[in-house]
Amino acid sequence: MKKKKIPKFALTLLLCMALACSKTDEGMPPEEPESNPEVAFLPVVVHIIHNGEAVGEGPNLSEKRILRQIEILNEDFRRKEGTRGFNNHPESADSMIEFVLAKQTVDGKPSNGINRIDATTVIVPDMGYSQNHYAQYDYWPPDQYINIWVTPLPEGVMCLSLGISSGPNTDLPGNDLLAVPGPNDAEGMLINWMHFGESEIACHARYGRTVTHEMGHYLGLLHPWAGNNCEFNDFCDDTPAVDRVVHGDTSFMGCQGEMVMIENYMNWSEDDVMNVFTKDQIARMQYVLENDPGRNSLLTSKGLQPPQNL
Repeated sequence: MKKKKIPKFALTLLLCMALACSKTDEGMPPEEPESNPEVAFLPVVVHIIHNGEAVGEGPNLSEKRILRQIEILNEDFRRKEGTRGFNNHPESADSMIEFVLAKQTVDGKPSNGINRIDATTVIVPDMGYSQNHYAQYDYWPPDQYINIWVTPLPEGVMCLSLGISSGPNTDLPGNDLLAVPGPNDAEGMLINWMHFGESEIACHARYGRTVTHEMGHYLGLLHPWAGNNCEFNDFCDDTPAVDRVVHGDTSFMGCQGEMVMIENYMNWSEDDVMNVFTKDQIARMQYVLENDPGRNSLLTSKGLQPPQNL
């Protein structure tokens, strides 16, 4: 039995192939995005929560590493040739979604999209490992910025705690399986500092794909196994049905005699094999951007533009 599809009108959204782009120098700010009305640009603020370390040490990640993570995110979402994010899978495409570090703060001051916060100088109530807890350090309006909190977890949880993300609130099937915030809950994602950007850590998640995966959830994507049910899992027909967690780097037989798509970003696969968003997954994300008011307003956020009066 086939899985339930996402609404047909969502699948009619334009999925254009992007022109090949040259890769920017590692660690350098990406070039200004070319004017393209078909590309959805979304502003990101990276809150670096640290414990007083110097910039570049421990959780207080270097600017180079932060910039590289955003570059990786765009390589993956734009399926850029010459990068780890490229593939020639017939069910894949360029998502036409691109991320920009915020160019101005909430109060209109110039910004590089990086907000460093020394947690040793701020006392906040313990609310567990949640967006609500880290939003106490700083939280930019979620209808104008994608908040990413890079959290200073101990090295002992490396490869165990990677990241979590809130989901959108839409009428798409399976939306109830996402972590949709309540009325007073903070939106955004938490990323363990050890898994933000590229590194040489002894873990399969060292090439920046944790952020790609969590951004997929933020834009409405489910794990391919979702509710562990062959009939109703991620509601995308072009991801082979599977009823159990997919991890590692080797495919196996899923439901209906199909091999699982081990390379899909929404699995728990190893970073070095991930490189596919499918066309149905892309259509689902585009539907969220059009129909969730909080996600849609990101498209016209002031954070995409530098302040007018400097």
